[in-house]
Amino acid sequence: MALVALGINHKSASVDIREKVAFVPEQMEDALLDGCRQLGVEEMVILSTCNRTEVFFDATTEHAQPIHQWLANFHGVDERALVQCTYVYQQESAVHHVMKVASGLDSMVLGEPQILGQMKSAVAVAREAGTVKGQLHRLFDHVFAVAKQVRTDTAIGENPVSVAYASVDLSKQIFADLSQTSALLIGAGETIELVARHLRENGVSNIVIANRTLGRARDLADRFGAEAVMLSDIPERLVDADIVISSTASQLPILGKGAVERALKQRRHRPIFMVDIAVPRDIEQEVGELDDVYLYSVDDLRSIVDSNIKNRQQEANKADDIIHLGVEKYFSALRSLDAVDTIRAYREQADAIRNAELDKALKALQGGADAEQIVVQLARGLTNKLIHAPTKQLKRAGESGRLDLLALSRQLFELDAGEDSE
Repeated sequence: MALVALGINHKSASVDIREKVAFVPEQMEDALLDGCRQLGVEEMVILSTCNRTEVFFDATTEHAQPIHQWLANFHGVDERALVQCTYVYQQESAVHHVMKVASGLDSMVLGEPQILGQMKSAVAVAREAGTVKGQLHRLFDHVFAVAKQVRTDTAIGENPVSVAYASVDLSKQIFADLSQTSALLIGAGETIELVARHLRENGVSNIVIANRTLGRARDLADRFGAEAVMLSDIPERLVDADIVISSTASQLPILGKGAVERALKQRRHRPIFMVDIAVPRDIEQEVGELDDVYLYSVDDLRSIVDSNIKNRQQEANKADDIIHLGVEKYFSALRSLDAVDTIRAYREQADAIRNAELDKALKALQGGADAEQIVVQLARGLTNKLIHAPTKQLKRAGESGRLDLLALSRQLFELDAGEDSE
């Protein structure tokens, strides 16, 4: 086996380059078959996400350069530009890299779990295409087991490390069941989009998105089954909002203390969880002084996120130890396969000797010979035949001064086992 992993990711190339070599699902099977054909290999897996495109295949090391050429030709990009922003790993380094990717240690967000599912999907597609067989099948089964162990034995994915996720995660301290809450999101940018996604993933179905431009709010709302309103509608909608998260580019506060006070009265002082991610602030600081309002600023979230990032990095060190051990175990198991043919041949030879001596003994018994004498002859014959070839080779090793072979033979036949046990 000569495993090669070639890739391009968020650390090695900009998005405009990454998107040029991304594979869409519709072309994946053709790409796998074409890649195998062009490179002259039998096994290949292609992992393609928004942050990376990686090709794994079982080949000889001389295929590192042709893979650049194939990838460039398939996507119609300049090969020289591609070479400058790709990385190539082989053998142990390749296995270590695959395990790091599957465990989320190579992701933009350290420890994120989505990449493992994406890799499993990539392998499933390759299996359907017939480009995952013995070697890669064995490899990825082991990789997935190691990634699962990382998730089980470390806390690398437990603490939120994005402001959007931390906002939603923090709301769980106020509301035991988010599915029973209503959310008002102010703004329609990338951060609010992430907040909306995390809310939906946590079971919040009643979401209102307020924005200065109604069209943008509607575009975002349609994607998450939410309702779009104007900023002027916020006071009216605030009454039903258990969660309020705001992130706009406004230079002046959008939500003041008076509006929140009026909403609280109508809510009969049911609590409101608020997060102001904007700089400058969208929510007046004085709102935080109100009873039944839990207001967090972007600085509050940053301290949480920074602490969680530090915790994840510490857990990443534990994960890396698991991965190093996983690489060692994988290649140890792989090396053990090299002995299978030799063991099989040795056993077949011993079986042939046994059968021959047994047939001789049975014929002697049928001829009326003494049974005890036959057993003795059978044991002697088996011993002589089994040790004949090794004895002959040991004599030759001694005559030629092969002390290393003699020492290895003592280990192989456990001739020093009695001495070691004393």
